[in-house]
Amino acid sequence: MSRGSRKLVELFYDVVSPYSWLGFEVLRRYTDVWNINLKLRPAFLGGVYKGSGNRSPDNVPTMRFLTAVAERELGGDCRLEQISRELWMRIWSRDQDISQLASLSEAGLKLGLPGSEVEELVKLATSQSVKDKLKATTEEAVQYGAFGFPLIVCHVNGRPEIFFGSDRFELMAHCIGEKWMGPQPNKLFRCFAKIPSHRHNQTFTYRNLAMTM
Repeated sequence: MSRGSRKLVELFYDVVSPYSWLGFEVLRRYTDVWNINLKLRPAFLGGVYKGSGNRSPDNVPTMRFLTAVAERELGGDCRLEQISRELWMRIWSRDQDISQLASLSEAGLKLGLPGSEVEELVKLATSQSVKDKLKATTEEAVQYGAFGFPLIVCHVNGRPEIFFGSDRFELMAHCIGEKWMGPQPNKLFRCFAKIPSHRHNQTFTYRNLAMTM
């Protein structure tokens, strides 16, 4: 089957959402497995909640900071990915603050960003242009029908296909013409490599493969 052109997959997320973290990590693992271009879209979960009538958490400074990081990216989402993961680690793994600008600066410095660049990002995060960008991205998520995060938008044949939550990857894979191999596809590949070569042509279920782990 021809791989064809790479499909754009957008991930709308907020680091205050632990389920967004799960979706983020799984999609990152599949960027080298599926024929996709993953675009990270930091947005404000509180704005989505407000737009859909739900209660709203207050982490505006955090998402403005990530929006500033995104605005300074020169192709790709490398730094945005790293800083998003660090903020998820702070709030959900180490029980550290991510709401204060000092905490956000600390996260940037920990990842090796120069102090001058971190200061520039903090300043940019308070600018009107970044405020407008975050608002526009959040409104775009609401227009897609978001009522929470993560929201995954797959662009297939000129139209958006919407998936909510971190447990819809099998459906998403079918939609974009790919195979879902569990949350750790590289681990599955390693398990397949353990199977004797003379049995590779046989049909194996995930249960068969699990026995090799």
